[in-house]
Amino acid sequence: MPVTKRIVCLANSRKLAGRSIAGREWTGERPGGWIRPVSKRDGRAVSEYERQYEDGSDPRVLDVIDVPLVKQMSASQGETWQSENWLLDEEQYWRKAGRYSWFDLPALVDTPHPLWLDGFNTYQGCNDRIPMEAMAQVKDSLRLVEVDDLVLSVFAPGEAFGNRKRRVQGRFRHAGQQYALWVTDPVYERNYLAKLDGEYRLERCFLTISLGEPFDGFCYKLIAAVIECP
Repeated sequence: MPVTKRIVCLANSRKLAGRSIAGREWTGERPGGWIRPVSKRDGRAVSEYERQYEDGSDPRVLDVIDVPLVKQMSASQGETWQSENWLLDEEQYWRKAGRYSWFDLPALVDTPHPLWLDGFNTYQGCNDRIPMEAMAQVKDSLRLVEVDDLVLSVFAPGEAFGNRKRRVQGRFRHAGQQYALWVTDPVYERNYLAKLDGEYRLERCFLTISLGEPFDGFCYKLIAAVIECP
């Protein structure tokens, strides 16, 4: 049954040819569960047309948004660990209902457990992926964490193999574990790719961590949003 959900937007991240939008449901008094509006296309990416406000502007992190939805997706539709997925109503505008304060974000932070399953690393990453055969143990795909020290590293991970394209990676410690994850927050990607290669330290901030779609037998942990103190 179609429904409108009010969420605090905690990610508007790069995904294929579109974006991945996610947030916590908000009643005005206490937070609810995570919601990720998705399209019906393969990959579930949300287009600019599907996510825009009536004035044509794009949702921003910390916007409070009324999102028209059709139904919650089910495991039978391939939404196994991405239990937060809801099919969006592509014929309706999203509506900005306000802004959420950065200083109230601790109320939305998830319990500081390790980020799903650890111990699986790529060459450049640390605890940054989970093999598909282990994904049966995973029941969700979104977390908001608070970190005291984030290092954003700008470099070309494939330079030794002739690929000079640069990326932004975030390195941080959470729940006793070290992580090095790729950043898919388009604002922070753009801002830091404009800088020289190197490491840039940020102090206290909040990170939205997302488990992406399967790729080459793994699901990758990604930094879908970096939320610094304004």
